[in-house]
Amino acid sequence: MHLLRFVALCGLLASPVWAATHHHDFVIEETPYTRLCHTKKILTVNGQFPGPTIKARKGDTVIVRVYNHAGYNITLHWHGVDQPRNPWSDGPEYITQCPIQPGANFTYTIFFSEEEGTLWWHAHSDWDRATVHGAIIVYPRRGTTFPFSKPYKEIPIILGEWWNANVSEVLADALRTGGDPQISDAYTINGQPGDLYNCSKPGKPPRVTRSSSHISFTNVPFYFLRMNLFNHFD
Repeated sequence: MHLLRFVALCGLLASPVWAATHHHDFVIEETPYTRLCHTKKILTVNGQFPGPTIKARKGDTVIVRVYNHAGYNITLHWHGVDQPRNPWSDGPEYITQCPIQPGANFTYTIFFSEEEGTLWWHAHSDWDRATVHGAIIVYPRRGTTFPFSKPYKEIPIILGEWWNANVSEVLADALRTGGDPQISDAYTINGQPGDLYNCSKPGKPPRVTRSSSHISFTNVPFYFLRMNLFNHFD
C-alpha cells in the first residue's frame, strides 16, 4: 500500500499540472491587400497579414483547427517545434500529411515540450508561406521566468517580402524555365514596406504597432524585440 501511494505521488509530481491547452481557429481565405499601390488577393489566415500570433508556455499544448476556404491546397508547419511522436501535425506537404484541400479542414495538435522563446509558423505548400505566416511566442513554464528582467513591452518583428505578382505564378515560371525566381518588389516589416518604397504612406511620427514598420523607443527600462525572419527556401 505504501509503495502504491509512493508511485501515485511520483506520477502526480511528474505530470504537467501547470500545463494548459489553447485553441485557435485558422480560416485560410483570399483577401485583397494593397502594397506599393498594387492591389491583389493574397492568402491570409483570418484575413490577417501577417497571420495571428500564437502564444503559449513551455509544456502547453496548442490545438489549431484549420478551415481552407481558399482555392489552393495548403498545409501549416510549426517551425522549430520538435513534435515528438506527433509527425502528422508537422505540416510538410506530401511528407507528413496530405494537403488540406479547398473546402476541407484539419486539426493540428502542437506540443511545446522543450521549446522556449520566439518561433514562427508558416504554410508548407509551394510558396503560400509568402503571406501565410506568423509568430509563435513560447513563454517559460509557469513558475519560472526568462533569464532577464521583465521587459516594459514586447514587440514581435516579422521580416518578409512582397511580390506584386502572384507568388504561385512566380514559382511556376522558375520551375518552367529552370532559372532564378523573380525577386520580390519590396522587403517588409510586419507586412508593411518601408517609407522609401514608392507608394508607401506619407511619413508619420514613429509609433509602435504590430502593423507598422516604425519602431520608436522612449525612456523606459527595457524593450524586448522578438525577431522572425521569413524565408521561402527554409
